[in-house]
Amino acid sequence: MLVLSNDTALNSLLFKLLQDYLEQTNSSAPSQVRSPSSNLEIIYVLLMLGLFGFFTVGVMLTNIRARRLEDSCDPYNTYIATDIWHKKDREYFQAKLIENYKLCCVFENQLAVEQPSVQIPEAKSS
Repeated sequence: MLVLSNDTALNSLLFKLLQDYLEQTNSSAPSQVRSPSSNLEIIYVLLMLGLFGFFTVGVMLTNIRARRLEDSCDPYNTYIATDIWHKKDREYFQAKLIENYKLCCVFENQLAVEQPSVQIPEAKSS
């Protein structure tokens, strides 16, 4: 069994595996020697894509599991699923509007009403 002591051994192992794979795929073409950093960039991108995929699948599974746990007899879901509550709310709002309209009244200030026979004094500027 192969035991790796540090990151350099792991990097060299991965680089050698990648180089061997590239040589096998491009056996007809002359093998090109690449720098280890360019090969590590590919591994880094693949690692990031793998982590993103793992995170996305986890979120999807959590969401699916949460939706399955919702019970159809739950009052909250029943309230949202039926439209009867919206109709009752609309009827209540209309009744309140009519009630407020009936309670509405206008007060008239007799002193503020225009009186054509009385002239309003104006301030004289000097």
